[in-house]
Amino acid sequence: MTVRHDDLRVTWYGYATARIESEDGTVAYTDPGRYGVLTGEWTPPGGGNPREAAHPRATDHRPMDADLVVVTHDHHYDSDGIERVAADDATVVVFDGVDAANIDRDVKPVDELPFDVVRVGEADHVAVDGVGDVWSVPAYNEADGPHANRDGSVPHPKGSGVGYRFTVGERGTSVFWPGDSDALDAFAELDVSLFLANVSGDVCMSGPEAAELAERLDPDLVVPIHYNTLEFLEADSAAFASDVAGRSVPVALDESTE
Repeated sequence: MTVRHDDLRVTWYGYATARIESEDGTVAYTDPGRYGVLTGEWTPPGGGNPREAAHPRATDHRPMDADLVVVTHDHHYDSDGIERVAADDATVVVFDGVDAANIDRDVKPVDELPFDVVRVGEADHVAVDGVGDVWSVPAYNEADGPHANRDGSVPHPKGSGVGYRFTVGERGTSVFWPGDSDALDAFAELDVSLFLANVSGDVCMSGPEAAELAERLDPDLVVPIHYNTLEFLEADSAAFASDVAGRSVPVALDESTE
């Protein structure tokens, strides 16, 4: 299923990969790839039935149609995934902390990607021709937050990644993808039309935390992603949707297996 919102069509492919297409044909992807979600090799946690997994079925997806690709941090960097979705003239915006040398997977160094690659810090604006404004924002787990260990260590310390607020299409419809982060107070100050909520918990905001953030953001639509791809990302998406709807915020799930 593809979710329609304003002048956008939103499709979740699994993990952190979402495709956003505007009426004018502009296409953006968030964190494409990993775990077989774009190669058709993904199987539900525990080897279950994809139709019962509250997750889209993986497909061998290589459209090479993206005008914009955004990459939040090392854990979500997949050079093959980027090459599967990016058009020849795509702009690939990558957090400057992403380093293939620190990744224990077979990935290309960022500077070897055959695209226009733009590196960003924690608070940068990039104007992408034909797409719009791309704004990076700090994304992390707080040392005294709900996803910290007793010693204050966290899966995503400050400085390890970003989220993105970007616009797509002639209307400049705004999209926010927080990446792997707590539901930080600063996020609630953003002007957002579409909120791609990370609801998996454990290493980032949980469903209830994302629902509270959605109420504060007051977007025109919330679409959750980054859940149920792996066992440690299991989440109750139906409960999340009910929670968000109960706060008078529109929400849609994209879990089609077709």
